[in-house]
Amino acid sequence: MGYIASLRGILKTKNPADIVIECGGVGYAVTVPLSTFDRLPATGSETEILIRHVIREDDQQLFGFATDRERSVFVTLTAVSGIGPKLALNVLSALTPSELVAAVSDGDVKRLSSVSGIGKKTAERIIVELRDRINPLEAVAARGLSVAPGETAEEAAPAMRDAILSLIALGNKPEDARLLVQKAIEANPAASVQELIRAALRK
Repeated sequence: MGYIASLRGILKTKNPADIVIECGGVGYAVTVPLSTFDRLPATGSETEILIRHVIREDDQQLFGFATDRERSVFVTLTAVSGIGPKLALNVLSALTPSELVAAVSDGDVKRLSSVSGIGKKTAERIIVELRDRINPLEAVAARGLSVAPGETAEEAAPAMRDAILSLIALGNKPEDARLLVQKAIEANPAASVQELIRAALRK
């Protein structure tokens, strides 16, 4: 079965929770987070939006996003037990993808539970189920930190990952190891794996 991946057409109506895009004479109702709504042009303008097409036995829904990252985060969130499309949209309406990554990486239950519909237990579940899916480099980038001058994210990631895995092997909890390496990177973006480990162990 095919699915809708994106829509390009005339924005007929827009409300904070849903919009209608007319494509070839057909109006598609699309549910969007506030982060996407804020980027939409005026009604009557042409626009393109990325779609997550959810197909169930008795229903089909279109969820729209301004960026591929927002759509990816939505898909990841709905994979968490107890998180449906509505709650996932609430999260994206309240937090940017980077803010979500930072909250999960830090185990910030308070930040996550501030989202409408997300209680403490649900926030804890999000952290537990998503923490290991976060690339260490992405968690650092979410805090506005950078890699060494002239070094790409792809080049920096293995060193960070190796340092974190080494600290875990030495008995540190995964979340503690991640935070220690992030602090070491902040102090010295050009550090090698060994330097990162030594710096982390001195904390």
